[in-house]
Amino acid sequence: MARIRIPSTIVILVVMVQTGFLLFMYARYSNFMPRSEEKPSQVHILILSSWRSGSSFVGQLFSQHPNVFYLMEPAWHVWVTMYQNSARVLHMAVRDLVRSVFLCDMSVFDAYMPWKKNLSDLFQWAVSRALCSAPACDSFQRTDITSEMACKTLCGRYPFSKVEEACKTYSHVVIKEVRFFDLKVLYPLLTDPSLNLKIIHLVRDPRAVVKSREQSVKALARDNGIVLSTNGTNVEDSKYKVMQEICRSHVQIYETATLKPPNFLKDRYLMIRFEDLVRDPLSEISEMYKFADLSLTPTLKSWIYNITHGQGSGKKKEAFKITSRDAVSVSQAWRSVLSFQKIKKIQEVCKGAINMLGYQLLDSEKEQKDLSLDLVLPRRQNQFSWSSFNAKH
Repeated sequence: MARIRIPSTIVILVVMVQTGFLLFMYARYSNFMPRSEEKPSQVHILILSSWRSGSSFVGQLFSQHPNVFYLMEPAWHVWVTMYQNSARVLHMAVRDLVRSVFLCDMSVFDAYMPWKKNLSDLFQWAVSRALCSAPACDSFQRTDITSEMACKTLCGRYPFSKVEEACKTYSHVVIKEVRFFDLKVLYPLLTDPSLNLKIIHLVRDPRAVVKSREQSVKALARDNGIVLSTNGTNVEDSKYKVMQEICRSHVQIYETATLKPPNFLKDRYLMIRFEDLVRDPLSEISEMYKFADLSLTPTLKSWIYNITHGQGSGKKKEAFKITSRDAVSVSQAWRSVLSFQKIKKIQEVCKGAINMLGYQLLDSEKEQKDLSLDLVLPRRQNQFSWSSFNAKH
């Protein structure tokens, strides 16, 4: 069989042409592909907190910003649908839903909602200014400060498809969640190149949290059961077992983020105390906005002042509403409402968290009633570990 001999120069030429063509096609194709080192165009903010810690208020500080698409606790749908599971078991489902929302893929709700749905089928949809203004609803402008009641009246019948449509038009997507108990669960989101995720960790004095939770006992009973893995049984938490788990989770999140954190957490975690926020709102909010790459507008400054300098006392009927209140007085109300016996029990189950997050323990009822005694310590002086605290005490 005859062999055809091809000169080596021709082989080299063909290889060079092929290589050049492949390099040309790769360069042309790569221009249309997102580069892994480039951040996504949207900024994603997760407000991480627990029930009755002021997180709804912090959520509104972002929701009312004209550049923000905000959703309040979308993982509520996961917990309601799968309530017989534990919080730990549901972590992955919650994380997957949160990731989809950050990417404006609202098809994730199909598993938890009726086939034919409106905006009003989404949990707490009306507290989202983005769902009360164009393109989700034509009744308000993006620069308007919206109210939940007005939004419910005017926007509830718009189709659910408007949620995804609106989400894609904003530079920032912000989610507030109370259903994560371990920061490491979020590592896949923090390392996901399609996300530009930052975490704001909101904490509050556990004694104040208990006072607030006592105003919402029935509303929290199902969630308590999920936290305590009671296989679908509601729990009222009279023994503060849920509070113990909440305090443990705050310590875990804070320690993970501040004691030898992984490199991908650098500049992507911010801890905010509710008490600092209500004492100096503009300073703390400015810090949060800077962290989130947002600017504080004159309209927002005025609204923030009004919402934190009202006459409201945070009564039971206001438990899940954002109303104009005397925020500093509300944050200290637990000292005159809770008995010292209750305070001692809370301090027993949350002692480590109280110390680590920078709050002063009470040793007597006299100290409790002495409001001149400041129980909120300077924030930067209390960054020590749970293990070192236990060793000393």
